[in-house]
Amino acid sequence: MSTPVTTHLVMGFLGTGKTTLLRHLLANKPEQERWAILVNEFGEVGIDGALLTEQGAMIKEVPGGCLCCVSGLPFQIGLNALLHKAKPDRLFIEPSGLGHPSRIMDTLTAEHYQNVLQLGAAFCVVDPRQWSDQRYQDHETYRDQLALADIIVANKTELCEPAQLEALRLGIDQNQPPQQLVEVTQGQLDISWLQQPHHAERRAKSPQAHASNAARPLIADSGPRLSRNQPWRRYSNHGQDHYSIGWRFLNEVCFDLPAIETFCRELKVARLKAVLRVEDGWRAFNKVDDQLSVYRIAPQKEGRLELIDPEPLMAQPLHKKLMQTVSSLPSS
Repeated sequence: MSTPVTTHLVMGFLGTGKTTLLRHLLANKPEQERWAILVNEFGEVGIDGALLTEQGAMIKEVPGGCLCCVSGLPFQIGLNALLHKAKPDRLFIEPSGLGHPSRIMDTLTAEHYQNVLQLGAAFCVVDPRQWSDQRYQDHETYRDQLALADIIVANKTELCEPAQLEALRLGIDQNQPPQQLVEVTQGQLDISWLQQPHHAERRAKSPQAHASNAARPLIADSGPRLSRNQPWRRYSNHGQDHYSIGWRFLNEVCFDLPAIETFCRELKVARLKAVLRVEDGWRAFNKVDDQLSVYRIAPQKEGRLELIDPEPLMAQPLHKKLMQTVSSLPSS
């Protein structure tokens, strides 16, 4: 009988640094181990898969909603396909920052997976500055991500006030069963934390959250393929009190780097992520709380950009401004 695959849930609200943490873990992966990651994103044009693929793990993306709302048969099909193809020693599941984890846990611990998966430590990545904001503490998803975690990862500690960190420490101490708190910067979690156990007695505070949401297809319908005649497509999504707009671009579409950086910096949205081609290669763009990071990445199959915000997004004006940052389009 084959050894069950150690499986970790990596939870956390929008912008806390889940993908950054996974990139760091992948960079320190034992050479002899095979890892796989199932990534769910709220928006319709997944970005995280592109940011993780170059780190040496097999990735499967589930864009277009909350993973907990597709955690029946479609989710199982995707999970089974990833397990069959990757044959991993360790599996990570990253739900959307707006995704409720309780039903995912139910699926992973169902009888069908008892000899296939073994739950390891579940992580919740937290920005201590959010902990001090009552809007987050009152949010069902935020509370339950914390309740189901074995290890709370306080990220971005270099940006926090001492009082914000102390408030988080006191709040975690009051949780039952007891949880471990580790404080890091830039997602630099020591890989040894993966050896910690999962405590099955943890329970969500609102286990029926999202129960009324209709199931979505496992992979969002991306429509016709991109071509030189149609080098971009735009998508939108709405749910869990948030809105998203996303774009896909043919890999020949090139952006002016200063112009697209200005576009990203000036936008007032909760979350921005992108992988785009510029004149001298490809860049990843990541914006949270008005802080934009830009770094080089390997060439991608296509460009993608995603915006998420609790307020409705004006598609036409945003699209017009975005297209003004394009330096060249392919000739048809």
